[in-house]
Amino acid sequence: MPLRTLIVDDEPVARRRLRRLLRHVPDAEVIAECGEGRAAIEAIDGQELDLVFLDVQMPDINGFDVVSALGSRMPPVIFVTAFDHYARQAFDVHAVDYLLKPVTEARFQDAIARVRSHAAREDARALHQRLDAMMEALRSGGSYVAHIPVRHAGRIALVQVSDIDRIQAADNYVTLHAGGREYLLRETMAKLQQSLDPRRFVRIHRSTIVPLDRVVELQPSFKGDLVVVLRDGTRVMLGRAYRAAVEQALGRRL
Repeated sequence: MPLRTLIVDDEPVARRRLRRLLRHVPDAEVIAECGEGRAAIEAIDGQELDLVFLDVQMPDINGFDVVSALGSRMPPVIFVTAFDHYARQAFDVHAVDYLLKPVTEARFQDAIARVRSHAAREDARALHQRLDAMMEALRSGGSYVAHIPVRHAGRIALVQVSDIDRIQAADNYVTLHAGGREYLLRETMAKLQQSLDPRRFVRIHRSTIVPLDRVVELQPSFKGDLVVVLRDGTRVMLGRAYRAAVEQALGRRL
């Protein structure tokens, strides 16, 4: 079985180690290397690959975000990690292999054998079902997304959650306002809210979610209503149905 391979790791030493180990694997060919998650997404989208070695911890976006951004286009993956016990458990449960740094030759060969075995008895749909199950298991452990993948100008943009100024409903879509730009995402407000840390984000209206650190003022309006003023000057009416949630987030009555 040929193995057209991509190596993704921000550490040059780790990439060299994997490249040396792959030299001893029959039919393996390193098609490309990447030091960043965003570059990996572009490389995977533009290549026919059989295997990706994907670092979990990277400075721009992590390996989980890469998988989320590519969805069904993600090739078989061997994750590489220096730590994270919970992630290793998730990989085992969902049959997605991992390598623990520093990578040993014996463990590397086991991982390659496992990939070949899965490729022989699984189709692409089964692979992506396992990847989806792994991602769900990781999120159910209490973590929230750090990046949101959206299609923008013919490419996939990964919007950092920390850059979001507000989120607005737009029919069957939502609009992410971040860093002076707008990104349209096909998602419901309710589902997107579930993926965001409730300690940082609060829904203030049926059509608006805001980060608490973007709120600068609450101004009284007619009949006891309140207007939420954001850092960029945006003014949004606080929906009465969401007032209690805002009070809980702020820790005081309004």
